[in-house]
Amino acid sequence: MSYSVTVQELIDQLGRLPGIGPKSAQRVAFYLLKAPPEDALRLSRAIAEAKEKVSFCDRCFNLSEGGEECAICRDPRRESRLLCVVEDSQDIVAVERTQEFRGRYHVLQGAFSPIDGIGVDQLRVKELMTRVGEEDVEEVIVATNPNLEGEATAALLVKYLKPMGVRVTRLASGLPVGGDLEYADELTLGRALEGRQLLDAGDD
Repeated sequence: MSYSVTVQELIDQLGRLPGIGPKSAQRVAFYLLKAPPEDALRLSRAIAEAKEKVSFCDRCFNLSEGGEECAICRDPRRESRLLCVVEDSQDIVAVERTQEFRGRYHVLQGAFSPIDGIGVDQLRVKELMTRVGEEDVEEVIVATNPNLEGEATAALLVKYLKPMGVRVTRLASGLPVGGDLEYADELTLGRALEGRQLLDAGDD
């Protein structure tokens, strides 16, 4: 059975979303088609409004609404000497839930993965180095995910940041290897922050 052009286009567009396979795209499409028109319109308005009002912070590349800098970067109470580097904006939400970190953030907007075409130029590494060089940063906490890509990203950051004379640390054990930061509970992530470890580039 083939769907009409309009329905197939809806399924195809939903299938482009992360974590949505062909079957899930079909289920969501038919849910939306069966839902009351006002529900579907609310969803489309929410998407359009988010795209219109939400952008990336000029300083840390976190999500920002209503200004060039995000609320965290604008907050004078945040500790400027501590900079926590994460892969994506949702990781900031996870760290903030612990209430253990009062520094600032830098979002790489991805993880180092050459096999997927994501190299240094696709990440916000140059901007990170600029911030470390220009701002009063004493310690960079690398809070990338504890998986293969996250570890490769951490090693890459050590390589670039160590020569700048800044202290580079990594979240301590407690986070499961192969897991994602955004799914960690507050206690586990809080302990990992407290027990962060110094990263070393090695002898080469």
